[in-house]
Amino acid sequence: MTPTTCTDPVVLEHWHPLSSVDEMTVGIVHNTVLLGQKLSFALAPDGQAHAWYPTLGVCEGVIFDPAKTGDRVNCQIEYGYVWASLGNNPEPLFPFPEYAESDRRFVPTGMFGVNVSAGRAVENFLDMGHFPYVHTGILGEEPHTEVKEYDVEVSETRDEVLATRCRFYQPQAALTSDEGADVEYTYRVPHPNCAILYKSSPNDPARRDTIFLFIQPVGPESILAHTGMCILDEESPYQAIRYFQQVIFGQDKPILENQMPKRLPLDPRAETPIRADKSAIAYRRWLSGKGLTYGVIPVSNP
Repeated sequence: MTPTTCTDPVVLEHWHPLSSVDEMTVGIVHNTVLLGQKLSFALAPDGQAHAWYPTLGVCEGVIFDPAKTGDRVNCQIEYGYVWASLGNNPEPLFPFPEYAESDRRFVPTGMFGVNVSAGRAVENFLDMGHFPYVHTGILGEEPHTEVKEYDVEVSETRDEVLATRCRFYQPQAALTSDEGADVEYTYRVPHPNCAILYKSSPNDPARRDTIFLFIQPVGPESILAHTGMCILDEESPYQAIRYFQQVIFGQDKPILENQMPKRLPLDPRAETPIRADKSAIAYRRWLSGKGLTYGVIPVSNP
């Protein structure tokens, strides 16, 4: 394989999203950047995904020709997305069983370029404390600003961070909601750069809607954030669902880009923690335990 600018074995051996399949054209070449390395990728007419290091003269939008690709990169389609790994032996992709449930609507809600590290974006996704101030009138509002006590678990068996019993008052918890309610959340981080939110469904009290954030690290301080939902909602227009989630991420983007430093500090002493940061503290320790160095500020040895 052609060398990449990233040398961190932790991130190299993970799968990373490149695009929603719904937003690709079969047989057409697409270009992107992953971990500082230019990549080309395409969906072949047989439904298979291919990714490779581009050769000179292969441009965005040309017809895919297997004979004209460069060195191939590990590539697969899962959960409605094309994923690639620049490593030689990538770890299996995390389970996401809700995607396969036939009564859920899968809606990719957009790809957003953000000048921040992947870890900062995941941490923001986990943070309920900013809801009343950044997503006013939608996910939160004053005076309902308290982040109630919740539980956090770092599972060695499942290799993920799980935050449960999360509750927060929201004026509009979902597109189909027309009044405020206390919403129950579960946050799951099964991948250093991916997180899934399970939240109360207004259409089925016994089950949860899912909202996901799959991050493509373009560089150590820049990302493409792929967002989407697997929801129990057969009525809302597709574009309305997309717009609702895009408004929320659009509110997050300037907050993320003003984070300093842009790389996520893994030392818990680097930034003052509060109770609302329990999941973020667990996430940082989990990353540190993996030995991740790309896009983060590792813990300094005393």
